[in-house]
Amino acid sequence: MKIRERGITIGKLQPGKKNCITDVEGVMVGQITLDYPLNNGQYACTGVTAVLPHGGNLFSEKVPAASYVINGFGKTTGLVQVEELGLIESPIMLTNTFGVPAVTHGTLEYLLRTTPEVGDTTGTVNIVVGECNDGYLNSIRTLPVRPEHAIAAIENANPERAEEGAVGAGKGMVCFGYKGGAGASSRIISEEQSSKDYIIGCLVVTNFGNKDEFPFSKYGLSEVPQETKDTPDGSIMIILATDAPVSDRQLKRLAKRCGIGLGRTGSHFSNGSGDIVIAFSTANKVSHGSINMMENAHFIRDDHPLMNRLFQGAAEAAEEAILNSLSQGVTTKGREGRVVEGMFS
Repeated sequence: MKIRERGITIGKLQPGKKNCITDVEGVMVGQITLDYPLNNGQYACTGVTAVLPHGGNLFSEKVPAASYVINGFGKTTGLVQVEELGLIESPIMLTNTFGVPAVTHGTLEYLLRTTPEVGDTTGTVNIVVGECNDGYLNSIRTLPVRPEHAIAAIENANPERAEEGAVGAGKGMVCFGYKGGAGASSRIISEEQSSKDYIIGCLVVTNFGNKDEFPFSKYGLSEVPQETKDTPDGSIMIILATDAPVSDRQLKRLAKRCGIGLGRTGSHFSNGSGDIVIAFSTANKVSHGSINMMENAHFIRDDHPLMNRLFQGAAEAAEEAILNSLSQGVTTKGREGRVVEGMFS
């Protein structure tokens, strides 16, 4: 169950109906989970998560986007072009560190199949993949993630409330010494001068922190006794979505506020942690095939009070998404007989 169902309320803003990134209309999430034994005590404990900004052709109808690197110990693909052009034109894919090449390959195969003009009558396509190192539970050297898993994750994406916990890219992740994984949350951002409400949604894959960093008392929790795990510095991937009309520059400002939510959970962005945010807006799609010289779009003014509420929503949604990954992180077994307990198991 989500953290709110355990009686713990995060922040002041109200969550959306599903309390998920898919509360942003059009956004879809697909996941493939690998969970099976291999030879000689090895184990496939990993997966792929796909976040689609909308259900149409993402290359043909791009969305404004930005990324923000809180700590850069990560192996992402595609963020250089996102930073340069401020657009996303592919599904946002998440997996384990050594799965990045296979997921990139599979996503490319999918895009070439669904968009025949790519690499032929038009340019190439920029594929965005993020990762965390699930090597404590997953036999990462065996490369269990294959291109077909990326394709399957994209194809099963849907707008329902995303599964959370030990699923998809979160299957083998460890957070604060407990079972981490996928988590999601959302916030309703009200505009007092109109009847329009905006949504800001967040999906995370959590794989960071030590047990002694988590602020149990802050959340009214008692520390759960368990053996200390000797895990390397971890990472977190944070995907932020909104239907508010904001530019790529403003999206970077929103992405920075996710670091506030991450810090509230006890993280200090350790040396070996890849803490990366990818943010996008669905409000102003950009057509790849347009021949117009000018692009017209409306954006919220930076000095309007609504921007501050969006900042607040980004921080709150990120914090709650992290806690939701822990709240739903069930005890999980992995390679060499290793077991990571769920915080609430």
